[in-house]
Amino acid sequence: MAKTGVVEGDPLTVKEMELKRELQRLVKAILSQEEINVDAIDKTQQILLALKELKVKRRSSSFDLPFPEEFRCPLSKQLMRDPVMLASGQTYDRPFIQKWLKVGNRTCPQTQQVLSHTILTPNHLIRDMISQWCKNNGIQMPDSVQFLNDEGLTEADRDLFLSLLEKMSSTLSDQKVAARELRLLTKKMPSFRSLFGESADAIPQLVRPLSQSNSNVNPNLQEDIITTLLNLSIHDNNKKLVAETPKVIPLLVDALRSGTIETRSNAAAALFTLSALDSNKELIGKSGALKPLVELLDEGNPVAMKDVASALFSLCIIQDNKARAVRDGAVRAILKKIMSNVHVDELLAILAMLSNNQKAVEEMGDLGAVTCLLNIIRETSCARSKENCIAVLYTICYSDRTKWKTLRDEEKTYGTISQLAQNGTARAKRKANGILDRLNRAINLTHTA
Repeated sequence: MAKTGVVEGDPLTVKEMELKRELQRLVKAILSQEEINVDAIDKTQQILLALKELKVKRRSSSFDLPFPEEFRCPLSKQLMRDPVMLASGQTYDRPFIQKWLKVGNRTCPQTQQVLSHTILTPNHLIRDMISQWCKNNGIQMPDSVQFLNDEGLTEADRDLFLSLLEKMSSTLSDQKVAARELRLLTKKMPSFRSLFGESADAIPQLVRPLSQSNSNVNPNLQEDIITTLLNLSIHDNNKKLVAETPKVIPLLVDALRSGTIETRSNAAAALFTLSALDSNKELIGKSGALKPLVELLDEGNPVAMKDVASALFSLCIIQDNKARAVRDGAVRAILKKIMSNVHVDELLAILAMLSNNQKAVEEMGDLGAVTCLLNIIRETSCARSKENCIAVLYTICYSDRTKWKTLRDEEKTYGTISQLAQNGTARAKRKANGILDRLNRAINLTHTA
């Protein structure tokens, strides 16, 4: 056996030795001649290419050798290069099980067991056994730095990722450098976001500097960590993991109240992306996030307004959060911005969503919403905004008879509601006709009396 474990009489080995001898002869000839021998250089390049092709051919033929069944990936049916374990305890080759999970599967391919989490744990025992088997059989495993998984990550990327997380437990200067790099990597490389889902300790390590400091948090460090959480939450497979990691949502809520305006805006954006899952909406609502979101909305900083409005809209889809938002002053803050002509279209959508809450409707009536909404219907060209306005007016009309006179006077003067009943969206027409019907019946009752 040769040192590589390949039989010396093997045709590939014989060919390789011939090529190497010819290569040595050509190199000596090139070095010994004063003038450059172009033909010799061309032949040298051809031999190097031939050696490269030979190496690839040997590697592919080597993997055709029969190998132990426990080294075979159940999905690819090939020798595993990077064995990892699922929550079910089954081992797969990383790129193939990642592809399985990436399309939305949440079960073990072999056992069909529903997975409690999608964290992939390296199976070092199987990895070492495969490495030893390859060594004994003269098979060269791919260089760990060159081996790319399905997400486009190398082992070097993983090493960098782990070293950056370790720095989050080091000095403040190390933490700041690591947090900034993690922020940039999770922004530029979607594949890097997936790494946080492979270890239960990754996110706790990331937020440790914030969770350990009750005061005097470095604003730049806080901004980078919060923004990294935002980047992670964009990755669908991370949403549940990020939200359910202890301290993450409380830290996002704290960030809404403190730090730079970018930190507060990015915290709101992170809550918005996390709230794509209904289970997360409930978690975020119970955490007390709605009050600081409303307060940030009330401040009206243009950097944060869009993110705050998006977060409020998504969170208020569930009834419990509507009640929380109303209790925390959302109606007053929203109407204040609408009357100031700030993000009118987005905020009208939230107002319409809140309008099936009785307390919210009462507040709207008391705060002059009827006149404001009628003015918008007359002045805006946005069909969706007209629809949201008439939807809110419909609920006010049915709950507060004292507002009928304002609606009737508007109709007499401008015919606003009749025009919407003819030209609005399907929903706007229904609501407008409902109001007109209510007004007509009220007039008929008055005449009868």
